[in-house]
Amino acid sequence: MTAKSPAIYLDHNASTPCDPRVVEAMLPYFGGVFANPSSRNHGPGREAFTALEEARATVARCLGAHSATEIVFTSGASEGNNLALIGAASALAGRGRHLATQSTEHPSVLEPLRHLAGSGWEPSVVGVDGDGRVRLDELEAALRDDSALVSLMLANNETGTVQPVREAADLAHDRGALIHCDAAQGAGKIAFDVDDLGVDLLTISGHKVYGPKGIGALYLRRRTPPLKLPPIIHGGGHENGLRSGTPNVAGAVGLARALAISEDDLAEEAARISQLRDRLEDRIIAAVEGCSVNGSKTHRLPGTSNLSFAGIEGNALLASLPDLAVSTGSACASNHPDASPVLRAMGVGKKLASASIRISLGRFTTSDEIERAAQRLIDEVSRLRALSRRRRR
Repeated sequence: MTAKSPAIYLDHNASTPCDPRVVEAMLPYFGGVFANPSSRNHGPGREAFTALEEARATVARCLGAHSATEIVFTSGASEGNNLALIGAASALAGRGRHLATQSTEHPSVLEPLRHLAGSGWEPSVVGVDGDGRVRLDELEAALRDDSALVSLMLANNETGTVQPVREAADLAHDRGALIHCDAAQGAGKIAFDVDDLGVDLLTISGHKVYGPKGIGALYLRRRTPPLKLPPIIHGGGHENGLRSGTPNVAGAVGLARALAISEDDLAEEAARISQLRDRLEDRIIAAVEGCSVNGSKTHRLPGTSNLSFAGIEGNALLASLPDLAVSTGSACASNHPDASPVLRAMGVGKKLASASIRISLGRFTTSDEIERAAQRLIDEVSRLRALSRRRRR
C-alpha cells in the first residue's frame, strides 16, 4: 500500500498539537512521580503535590495573577466557564439577577446562561458590529443596577476577532458588576494579563496552547470579601473546595509548560503566523472572485482567517478537500450543518454564511503548507463553481 500524504493541518482553533517540549515535561508524571498529590503524608505524594503547586504558580505568573491561590485547575475552558458563570451567579444572587453577554460567545458561555435563565436569572445578549466586536454602547445600555456579571470572550473562535474586554470591564465595574472572560482562544496567541484586562474571572484550556487535552484553569481574582463560588463537582474538597477529584498532575505540568513556551516565543511567533495568514488570504482573494474575509482586520488573532466564497456550499468545499484539515466553524458546532450563528450575528447573509470556512494556522505551520493550501482552495472553488454552472444549464 502507498502511504497517504498527511493532511495539511489548519484547524488550530479547534485543537493544537501537543508541543514535544510539553510532552517531555509531562512524561515523569505518568510513571516515576505517579502518587496522588493529596496524599501528603508520604514522600511520593508530597513530590506530586510539589509539582502540582509549581505548575499552579507558573500558570498564575503567565496570566499575571497576584497569587497562585487565584488559579483553579479544571478539565478545560468549558468546565471553567460553567464553574465561573453558574458559580458566580449563585454567589452574587443577593446583588441582583441580571447577567449580560454578547451574541457571538462560545456555547459553553451561552448555554450556562440559558440554564440560569430557567432559574429566574435575566440574561441580556448584546449585539456585535459587522467585524464581530461587541457594541459597547448597547452593553452600557443593557447594564442595570442589579447587574451581577458580564461575560465577554477575549477572541472569537470562528473569526479570531479580539474583543474590547478592558472597556467592557470598566462598564461592568461602573455598575458594580463583575466580569468573566473566556480566554481559551487568546491565550498563547496574543499578549494579555488579568490586570490589563480588568477581569474578575478568566478561563483557559490546555489543548488550545499546545498543551494536553483534559486540563484547563480558572482564574478567580482574590477579593475582599472573597467571591465564594459553589462547586459543581462535589466529593473531596480539592482545589480549595471548588473542584473535587484527584488532580491531574501531568496535565497541570503540561499546561504550565505550554504557557511558558508560548510566553517566551509570543511576539516572534505572532508576527510569523500573521504573515503566513496574510499571504494565504492575499493569494486566494486575488485568484477567486467573490471571496471575502469575515471579522476584524485590525483586531484579530494572528492565525485565524474566516473566508466566504459566494456561490459555494462550505460543507461541499470541505468534502472536496480531504488533504486539508480546515472547518466551517466551531468544533463544538460541527454536528450542526446550519449557517454559523457567529457570522449571522455579524450580519452575514445566511447563504454567504453557509459558504464560509475557517482556516487557523499554528506554531508548526510552514510557508510551503500555506502555498499548497492556497492553491488547493483556489482550484477547488473554481472546480465547484464550474460544476454548478454545468448543472444549471
